[in-house]
Amino acid sequence: MSSSNYLFLTIIGCELATWLSRILPFVLLKKFTLPKAVVEFLSFVPIVIMSTMWFCNLFTAQPGQLPKANLEYLVAAVPTFIAAVISKSLLVIVIVGIVSLALLRLIL
Repeated sequence: MSSSNYLFLTIIGCELATWLSRILPFVLLKKFTLPKAVVEFLSFVPIVIMSTMWFCNLFTAQPGQLPKANLEYLVAAVPTFIAAVISKSLLVIVIVGIVSLALLRLIL
């Protein structure tokens, strides 16, 4: 098999896997209802994803050492966290985070 055929089949396979993983749950959930406990558990998934992305940016892992804190992101996270507690609006949180980081980069 030539490398172009292998590349083409790989792209098609990745496309199929992505499509199935995004569409199949919607198709299945139209026909079935989930128990209340499962729905409640799934409601926390966006919070977990955002927290993971947040912590990945705050700390830089280095093999054989403790993670190092990224001071710029850590300082920008303070007003963002306060905005999150007060507003509970994702749009406000994102705007405050972007503006605070932009101001820090402008000052430093």
